[in-house]
Amino acid sequence: MSGSLAFFATSLCVTAAIASYAVAAWLASRREAFGASSRAISAALAISGSWALAAPVLGHDARETQVILGASYLAWLWVLYRLFANDQRHTHVKPIRPVVLALGFVELLQLSLIVIGGRLDPSLPTAGTLAAFGAMFRLLFCIGALVLVHNLFAGASPVTRMQLRWPAAALAVMWLYDLNFYTIAYLSKSVPGILEAVRGGLPLVMAGLVAPGLLRGGRELRLRPSRSFTFQSFSLLVIGAYLVAMVAISQWLAYIGGDFRSLIQLAFLVVASSAALVFLPSKRLRGWLRVTLTKHLFQHRYDYRAEWLRFTQTIGRAGPEALDLHERVIEAVADVTDSPAGLLLAPSENGSLVLDANWRWAHASIPGEALSREAAAFIEAEQYILDLDDVRSGRDTKVAREMIPQWLLDMRDAWALIPLLHYDRLIGVVLLARPSVARRLDWEDFDLLRVIGRQLASYLAEQAGQEALSEAQRFDEFNRRIAFVMHDIKNLASQLSLLARNAEKHADNPAFRADMLVTLRNSADKLNVLLARLGRYGGGGAEHADTVDLATVVASVAARYQGQHPVVVAQGDSCLVQAQREGLEQALVHLVQNAVDASPDGQAVFLSASSQELHGMIEVLDNGEGMTPEFVRTRLFKPFHSSRAGGFGIGAFEARELIRGMGGRLEVESRPGLGTRFIIHLPLSMTAEVIDLPKTEVA
Repeated sequence: MSGSLAFFATSLCVTAAIASYAVAAWLASRREAFGASSRAISAALAISGSWALAAPVLGHDARETQVILGASYLAWLWVLYRLFANDQRHTHVKPIRPVVLALGFVELLQLSLIVIGGRLDPSLPTAGTLAAFGAMFRLLFCIGALVLVHNLFAGASPVTRMQLRWPAAALAVMWLYDLNFYTIAYLSKSVPGILEAVRGGLPLVMAGLVAPGLLRGGRELRLRPSRSFTFQSFSLLVIGAYLVAMVAISQWLAYIGGDFRSLIQLAFLVVASSAALVFLPSKRLRGWLRVTLTKHLFQHRYDYRAEWLRFTQTIGRAGPEALDLHERVIEAVADVTDSPAGLLLAPSENGSLVLDANWRWAHASIPGEALSREAAAFIEAEQYILDLDDVRSGRDTKVAREMIPQWLLDMRDAWALIPLLHYDRLIGVVLLARPSVARRLDWEDFDLLRVIGRQLASYLAEQAGQEALSEAQRFDEFNRRIAFVMHDIKNLASQLSLLARNAEKHADNPAFRADMLVTLRNSADKLNVLLARLGRYGGGGAEHADTVDLATVVASVAARYQGQHPVVVAQGDSCLVQAQREGLEQALVHLVQNAVDASPDGQAVFLSASSQELHGMIEVLDNGEGMTPEFVRTRLFKPFHSSRAGGFGIGAFEARELIRGMGGRLEVESRPGLGTRFIIHLPLSMTAEVIDLPKTEVA
């Protein structure tokens, strides 16, 4: 060891000794800090400080130094046992005491080797063998002690953890460091000099970790390892123990094997490695280990925060590759119990349960009626989670055996039935497959599965409501189309009825017959246009637009009302717009008819056609009763609401939709007692060509 490294090691050891003595004395004056283990921690800190002081004075390899180190190991082991007594777990956790005694026995063997090795010549081969066994004993001690530290903290109540976190951290740091130290020493057959020099600072780190437990501010710090971290840490400890056991057995076989020791060692390594490759990746073994750790190390079976996050992620999964909601419902329930597959049974029209969705259970053969109406009613009334193994064995006496179908009892993979209830109404039942490590469901399973079942039922009910709403919207669209047809047919029927009445009087008049033919031809054309437009409603397609002169359209509509009601073209400027001729005339007829109905007899309705900037305009003006702003905002353009008896209430609505379909807009201005003005805005033909030009060039 170089001079600078030796000086650093000596300084570190002296500092560690002073800190250990200081914290030990401080703890002796505040014994309430760690409860029943306060005296033991104070004594262990003092012994560790003595070792840190003896190491630079006598040397790390001196027999006295090693004996003090062994004494500190035993002292800290006693501290570990006393920490279990803080919440009285040492009285009801039976494996603790034998493990503590076994570790104490291993350390006593180590002390015996130290005493024996001190009397042997270091050059003898036996001295190297004793050193190897000593390193192996320390490895076994560190692994066992770390397992106890993990159980100490993970199995404690939240209140007790606040008191245990600092001494548990100190013990974990010490034995984790020594685990690495003795592993390297055993494999390299020599003591690592740098690690040995830094090792003198362990008492300083331990004193620094124990000290915050004596401070009030330390209460705000928390250490809460997650379950996944716990499982992974325990897995690493198992792997470490496996490797140590392999090395120990291999060395033992080498000593007793004689001339065949190499062959015996090789055979053992092959068998042990093969066993590890077969069993360690086993999903069943991992499941058993997880269930065992959860059962013995934690107060609650589930980490509810992690379960809820996983549940939310499963249900909220989206995208083209995401499963259907009904399959995700099964997956969300199966994740709770680690079930590999499941089915969703939904109520049928007669109240029985039938198969609705399948998740990873393709080989399941389900009859048409999975569960009877009586069974569904029982599950709904009792909100009962059914453990099928209890039914098969007769342990469940609450459910009548005849209520469960035979196919379900014969299916050995079927494990549990979970009801999905929404406002105490059965939305469905999830049938779970048996997990790799089966167990009986307990109260924690029932509570969590009930909460998740209700949440999933609300999602299924919401989806069903959305589907019903979508279906109602489709029916509403169908009814709207029929209303449009009836509205237009009503106008045509009125014209034909008037024509029929006049034909009785003027059938012999050649001029009337000519007008009648024109009227019939126009009515037939209107019916054809109506059928064509009816097919386009709700289709999302736009009307085919042509160049239309607004002056011609206004004059044509005004001519229709000749002899019925005064309709005057106040302004008829020629204005070419992009529109659909029949649709524009139909919209204008709706607006004029509304103006005629709102006007007193003999009071003219005025039409005008003009252009303004980039748009053509048609105005429909009447001097009728007018409309309130509230009526215009909430009722004018709402279909199927009419202010006239016998009206359909879709004239203004259809006019607006037709004009929107041509790329235009409809505005209305009205004052009660003054009248109403409707204004149609349509893009000029030249403007529409400029707008469409980039699209044409791109195409």
